[in-house]
Amino acid sequence: MENQALVALNAAIVACEKCPRLRAYCEAVAHEKRRAFREQVYWGKPLPGFGDAAAQLLIVGLAPAAHGGNRTGRMFTGDRSGDFLYAALHRAGFANQPIAISRDDGLQLIDAYIAAAGRCAPPDNKPTPEELSYCRPYLIEELHLLKNVCVIVTLGKIAFDNVLAALATLASQGVEISKPRPAFGHEAVYRIDRYTLIASYHPSQRNTQTGLLTPPMFDRVFTRARQSITQTLAST
Repeated sequence: MENQALVALNAAIVACEKCPRLRAYCEAVAHEKRRAFREQVYWGKPLPGFGDAAAQLLIVGLAPAAHGGNRTGRMFTGDRSGDFLYAALHRAGFANQPIAISRDDGLQLIDAYIAAAGRCAPPDNKPTPEELSYCRPYLIEELHLLKNVCVIVTLGKIAFDNVLAALATLASQGVEISKPRPAFGHEAVYRIDRYTLIASYHPSQRNTQTGLLTPPMFDRVFTRARQSITQTLAST
């Protein structure tokens, strides 16, 4: 059965018009297209979250790629970052297949849900702090609605910082951020209230082609996520 509150949230995300710069950019990209995709109809709207509503793992990225998610309408779908991510999720048992090319390709996430700090593709992959702040309530609401999530994997420093900001907003509900403030670093792990927060480099083409992030490094992140989920289940 679908989580109707999550369905409603995703509809609100798709209809969001809070950031004129981002909306204009996404629509322009969708109109102009890339030559390789000129016969395709681009999504061109904000991207909702994607995955298992009962997930115990939440993965948070930066923002959709102009010719990836902004084209296909699904997080990390149709670009090199997604190729790297879904292959790792498949190896770890969090996805039923290692490829993601379109919304109707049969991909299913298993005990995992994917969100992002920003929901619109930004110029040069750089959303402004103000634009990220407009998107943060969506992430906060996802944390409310994804009640089984106990592990959060952040892809890149911007995602890491925005998850910390979202969790800090929940402080009035008993979520406390430790001091000193958690610092970003690949495979850094923190315990924040009921969540295990795991940081990872972003699987951008720049990071994967230069070897800053390799498949074994990425696999360790999701192995740790799996271990943390198992430990949480054992303690409940």
